[in-house]
Amino acid sequence: MKTNWTPIKTALSVALCGASLAFAPAHGAGQDGAPAAKAMTAPVLPGDDFFAYANGDWLAKTEIPADRSSWGAFAGMAESSNARIVKLIEEISANKKAKGEARQVADFYNTFMDEAAIEAKGTAPLKPLLARIDAIKDKAQLVRALGASLRADVDPLNATNFFTENLFGLWVAQGLNDPVRNTPYLLQGGLGMPDRAYYLTDSPRMAELRTKYKQHIGAMLKLAGYADADARAARVFDLEMKIAQSHASREDSADVLKANNSWTLKDFAAKAPGMDWTAFFKSAGLSGAQHFIVWHPGAVKGAAALVDSTDVATWKDFLAFHQVNHFAPTLPKAFADQRFEFSGKALSGTPQQSLRWKRALAATNDALDEAVGHLYVDRHFPAENKARVQKMVGNIIAAFSKRIDQLDWMAPATRAQAQEKLKTMYVGVAYPDRWRSYAGLKVVPGDALGNAVRAEQFHYAQQLALLKQKVDRTAWAMPPQLVNAVNLPLQNAMNFPAAILQPPFFDPKASDGENYGAIGSIIGHEISHSFDDQGAQFDAQGRLRDWWTKEDMAHFKGAADKLVAQFSAYKPFPDLAVNGQLTLSENLADLAGVAAAYDAYKTSLGQAAPADADQQFFLGYAHAWQTKVREAAARQRVLTDGHAPAEYRTAIVRNLEPWYKAFDVKPGQALYLAPAERVKVW
Repeated sequence: MKTNWTPIKTALSVALCGASLAFAPAHGAGQDGAPAAKAMTAPVLPGDDFFAYANGDWLAKTEIPADRSSWGAFAGMAESSNARIVKLIEEISANKKAKGEARQVADFYNTFMDEAAIEAKGTAPLKPLLARIDAIKDKAQLVRALGASLRADVDPLNATNFFTENLFGLWVAQGLNDPVRNTPYLLQGGLGMPDRAYYLTDSPRMAELRTKYKQHIGAMLKLAGYADADARAARVFDLEMKIAQSHASREDSADVLKANNSWTLKDFAAKAPGMDWTAFFKSAGLSGAQHFIVWHPGAVKGAAALVDSTDVATWKDFLAFHQVNHFAPTLPKAFADQRFEFSGKALSGTPQQSLRWKRALAATNDALDEAVGHLYVDRHFPAENKARVQKMVGNIIAAFSKRIDQLDWMAPATRAQAQEKLKTMYVGVAYPDRWRSYAGLKVVPGDALGNAVRAEQFHYAQQLALLKQKVDRTAWAMPPQLVNAVNLPLQNAMNFPAAILQPPFFDPKASDGENYGAIGSIIGHEISHSFDDQGAQFDAQGRLRDWWTKEDMAHFKGAADKLVAQFSAYKPFPDLAVNGQLTLSENLADLAGVAAAYDAYKTSLGQAAPADADQQFFLGYAHAWQTKVREAAARQRVLTDGHAPAEYRTAIVRNLEPWYKAFDVKPGQALYLAPAERVKVW
């Protein structure tokens, strides 16, 4: 439920990558950046293509940077924030008195930046990792090695992140059925390509990618010094093909009811035979855990069977390749370039690798996320901005509450539960109430690979420690310097990091219409994730529980099915349509979020509404979705991303009556829907 503005799912992870520097004021905008009554004078009508109408000039003038697979408002904001952070790191580096987490951040970043030292060391830092794999002699040692490789690198609900190169991924959070205790969740993994679809889809493009991936495996093993690299690569690829066959689809992964599989430690041997699970969990540091939630039982069963049936030598090559591939950014240039050749060029269509400083900062953010965030907000986030956004949040929650009260289809009992969720929701704005400590992380100047390894182990240990701690509903799921937002269904909470609270999403100098249309719709989006097809399954305490009447749920699902059909009709490519079911949660959140933000905006205006108030609002929403994507990356997103492409997210306004009036949209125009066809939920 991230907003990634690459995804926005409970986390607005979708396209929320805005840009203050890359964002151009609306066409005809005033000096303060507020949009004028019309966004552009191009011949396209808002009722035919609202995305192009609002963003046509930007689309015509903007080129995707060579080191990017896409560009847009979110990316621009991230670029601006990153430049500020690097300047801070450079100041710390020059200050010999700097210590503590500031020094850790600077040392980690500068070590990654020292390419000459990394080249001089060659593969020496990698050899101890590979030596441990080479020392595996039998299945018992293999199982222990697989257990030791487990990392807390997935998050199925908050970040909708199901990808890990390790055989399994771990997530630690409160239980789906037990809001009092934290629980270990086990997810499928073991693939080097983004999803099972890349292995199993019978198409010329996927076949070509499979060939390039096999070549990539061989190239990486050869760089690491392995003989017969191509033959080894063929065996690793064949193993991953078998792993993919047992993987759940992206749609099934998003179904939390299918994921709610509670297993005891003893259940693993009976339900997933083929490996010594007691030894696996002991090696993973989880021997004290007695209860797990197995998100992908079929994949866990399939992987265990493959451990039993596949020879140790193939598994050793599998482990070696993924270690090399995963840590390639910290190795000599040949490794990083080869990784980019496949992951960047082949998979995403990105022609040029990011500059070294950008990769160094990304690695530093991964390793010391809140330490970097603390530095960022201390310097770049004014307290008055937090207060203003908090006021907007309150207004939009009130508007959503009012909409719930006015629903004629919702029973009183369901309505009371919905209002309880709103009343008890925790909203984190800008930065966490308590900062995470990195005192136990050892950052060694000159040891880029070692720093990356220790950072992952440190994070993993922090997550394991949560199993012995009380659930904290105010804990943040993303750092302040991330351009994103998120809804946390288990915590009944939301996070709006400081980095997204800047132009074009939030601009203290812009009109209320533009701010409510942009950041207000994002706030509404995250609030409404608590009531989308997934969020509606969790109660005010974050427990997975059906709190709806049968009739209310039937009405909700009927409206949701109409939205599924609406989005499934969109075809970004002749051979590839949007998956309306996969993107349903985000589309429901967009629809409800824009509606609630609009209500809150109009209420805030009172009697002093400008004549073009509604146009300002909807243009503010559309401008936030300025996005251009390379074809390879766009296709990957359609297959794996829970968010629809930006142009179709913008088109959600075709379901809202005020949009029709604001832009005089008529029957016969491409986006026009008859009143009875407009989807209404909240």
